[in-house]
Amino acid sequence: QVQLVESGGGLVQAGGSLRLSCAASGRTFSSYAMGWFRQAPGKEREFVAAISWAGGSTYYADSVKGRLTISRDNAKNTLYLQMINLKPEDTAVYYCAAKRSGTSYYNQDNYGYWGQGTQVTVSS
Repeated sequence: QVQLVESGGGLVQAGGSLRLSCAASGRTFSSYAMGWFRQAPGKEREFVAAISWAGGSTYYADSVKGRLTISRDNAKNTLYLQMINLKPEDTAVYYCAAKRSGTSYYNQDNYGYWGQGTQVTVSS
C-alpha cells in the first residue's frame, strides 16, 4: 500500500497560481498511476487529472485542461498539480489518489489509496 499526504493548498486570488504536492510513501510509488480529485462545497467529488505510472500519459477534466498540469517525480515519490489562472470555481478540497484497479483513469472507484486532502480557496 501507499500513504499519501497532500500539501500546497491555501488561499489565492483569482487568476493566480498554486502548486499542490502529494508525498507518497513506500517503494512502489512508481508502480501506481496517480490522480487528483476535488470536492467543492455542496458538490460531489470529481475527477481533475491523472497520470500514468511512468508519467508518459496524462488525462484531464475538460474544465481544467489548459490550466492545470499534473506531473510526477518518481525519484522523489511526489505527485504535483500545477494550477494556473485559478478561478473561484476551483475552490475545493483537493485529494491525491493512487490508482489500484480498473481500466479507467477517470473513475474514482478505481483509486484505492487517498490522501487527507488540501484546501484550495480562490477568492473572487
